Amino acid sequence: MSLGGKAAESFDVIIIGGGAAGLMCALVAGKRGRRVLVVDHANKVGKKILMSGGGRCNFTNMHCSPDNFISANPHFVKSALSRYSPWDFLAMVEAHAVPWHEKTLGQLFCDRSSKDILGMLLRECEQAGVEVRTKTPVKVRHARRPYRLDGPEGSLDCDALVIASGGLSIPRMGASGFGLELASELGLPVQPCRAGLVPVTLPERKLRQLADLSGVALQATVAAGRAVFREAILFTHRGLSGPAVLQASSYWQTGEPLLIDLFPDGDLGEHLREQRATRPKLTLRNALGALLTKRVAARWIDTGLRDGPLETLSDADIDAVVTRCQPWPVWPDGTEGYRTAEVTLGGVDTAVLSSKTMECRDFPGLYFIGEVVDVTGHLGGHNFQWAWASGHAAGEVV
Repeated sequence: MSLGGKAAESFDVIIIGGGAAGLMCALVAGKRGRRVLVVDHANKVGKKILMSGGGRCNFTNMHCSPDNFISANPHFVKSALSRYSPWDFLAMVEAHAVPWHEKTLGQLFCDRSSKDILGMLLRECEQAGVEVRTKTPVKVRHARRPYRLDGPEGSLDCDALVIASGGLSIPRMGASGFGLELASELGLPVQPCRAGLVPVTLPERKLRQLADLSGVALQATVAAGRAVFREAILFTHRGLSGPAVLQASSYWQTGEPLLIDLFPDGDLGEHLREQRATRPKLTLRNALGALLTKRVAARWIDTGLRDGPLETLSDADIDAVVTRCQPWPVWPDGTEGYRTAEVTLGGVDTAVLSSKTMECRDFPGLYFIGEVVDVTGHLGGHNFQWAWASGHAAGEVV
């Protein structure tokens, strides 16, 4: 008997979490004739979908491959990604006449609003007979078939339970550790979690040097260990952000530097020597300003580089410039954490899951999908593609 003496409501599938992975799993399972319930503790589903891509939803990436993911087992993603590709999701987008466009590096965005993607998923769920309940926090009372959950209105039973509760990033959007805590309670291994795709913070002394650069962006390459990304960096009032820094943050380890090449197109020393020969009256400030923006060039010169017409600079002077720029070593003292992180690194260890179905090997009928799993994508639509692919993989079998 359930709470209050009422009989438990029964479903074929209950999905905890109404984000990208959960809704994809629900619509796929519903189309197979399964009776599906999606529950979410928040007041509405798809909050991270709505905020993504600056409100335009970077819903996939045309170049998505296993190389775009971080996991203790880099091979785990291959099965799901190969069976549900960006082209498959794009076919759904086009079937719903959602206008889209491609930006740099294969990133696909909505022309209008992220609401188009969420609306599409909810229409698909409705057509498949999926029931969605918000403001419905649940607790797993019985973690074996039939799975039993306690909710605010009584008990819920199901043959298949899917955990799509996401990670810890952006708590103001309703993020919680539900899935990670459940895994731990069941004795399942969880890879250590930390914020990923997140701005880095700098020590106060360094911030004072860079304070007047907040808001300035420029192209660079950023290396963390062996991972190297070329995109924009952005100076902020707390440190550094921008796509290249966010990408590198997922690989950065405390106590290590980020190596930032401020002249990613070639050899800065060779470039300045050529300028010295062809434009001898050009000042170093103006030469660097054309490469690094005027504000960055001025700050670099004001903190110790010798300015003047290039014809007055020695090779040693030019070498000093190169040392400061190629690379510019930065020693973060941390990151902005889950508050602004786009993803959570780590999660439920893939060693206990089937890469084909996302089912937990030790708990038949229990599935983990999306961000709660130890799979983290690069910036640019890859995490959404993992949500679609892992949700689809589970939806085909639950």
